[in-house]
Amino acid sequence: MTAPLYAAGFTTAFGAHGIAANLGADSGDAVTSLLVLGGLLALYDGAEVVLKPLFGTVADRIGARLVLLGGLVAFAVASALYALADSPGWLWAARLGQGAAASAFSPAASALVARLNPAARHGRAFGSYGFHKSVGYTLGPLLGGVLVWAGGLRLLFTVLAVLGAAVAVWALVVVPVVPPLPRARQTLLDLARRLADPVFLVPAAALAGATAALSVGVGFLPVSGAAAGLGTVATGAAVSMLAACAAVVQPRAGRALDAGRITVRGGLGAGLLLAAAGLGCAMLPGVVGVLLGASLIGVGTGLITPLGFAALAATTPRERLGQTMGAAELGRELGDAGGPLLVAGVAAAATLTYGYGVLAVLLACGPVLAAGLLRRRG
Repeated sequence: MTAPLYAAGFTTAFGAHGIAANLGADSGDAVTSLLVLGGLLALYDGAEVVLKPLFGTVADRIGARLVLLGGLVAFAVASALYALADSPGWLWAARLGQGAAASAFSPAASALVARLNPAARHGRAFGSYGFHKSVGYTLGPLLGGVLVWAGGLRLLFTVLAVLGAAVAVWALVVVPVVPPLPRARQTLLDLARRLADPVFLVPAAALAGATAALSVGVGFLPVSGAAAGLGTVATGAAVSMLAACAAVVQPRAGRALDAGRITVRGGLGAGLLLAAAGLGCAMLPGVVGVLLGASLIGVGTGLITPLGFAALAATTPRERLGQTMGAAELGRELGDAGGPLLVAGVAAAATLTYGYGVLAVLLACGPVLAAGLLRRRG
């Protein structure tokens, strides 16, 4: 019943990283400069930042299953655009369409994971969902590179079109109809108050911090590895280890939450401290710092992700789950972009070591700030 939802999570992760990692490698005359490459990379994330909260609200209004199916079909169509047309203009359109489609089916899938599982299994359910997304992030660059090597960028887009269509059909057959629940009227002020409540703000901020650490690890640990004399294979293995650690930890963290062995507050705090420790290790010179940094960042983000989403699902009215998941996904996208920008800005002014240190300090302060917010709320 929920397996197609996990497949949807894999699809958005595989599509995002599979194409992003290979756009500059083989895109014909579509990528003519680094500026064009940056624009193509930003289209996907930019669409998600703008549209995820909107589609989350739409999912609450008309039903998450319908938004899920529509988003998957749109993803397949957008992917097929470039596979068929193979022109620079259609590449821009396809990338924008993929991002908009992922903005629809990603929060809808998260909301359905919460709706279709009892509260006592939310940790396990979101752990499995996060595991499949991590697998997509891990395999995207690797399998995407193989596909581009075998048949060019058009083959990768063709595979994504088939994948999106297959998951849509699977969801149509397996995922039950979950009708939208009656909702009380909500003003913009009511929405602002709910999103500013520490019950939402703490897990959402933890998810954003985890995504920031993950993005920095994926983007900058290879730079540190190269400075230490490591080759591309070794640095790629380090990044893969980061993603693998996150994938392995997430289901276990979810099961531990459901069994009462850990709490949301303790788990989120521990995850932030582990990610901060990983960034601190990345400041160390040599291969040891790279490997320890990758491992600890992966474990920390793997601990935070299922606990954060389970906490949001537990404290959100069921008729507002789509809106909440969309807002939380927006926070993750901001962390995804903000973390690397912060580290890069500090690195430009000083060194990359200081960039790691600044983000590590911010993450380490997270548990203290969260405790203060929750204590103030009472």
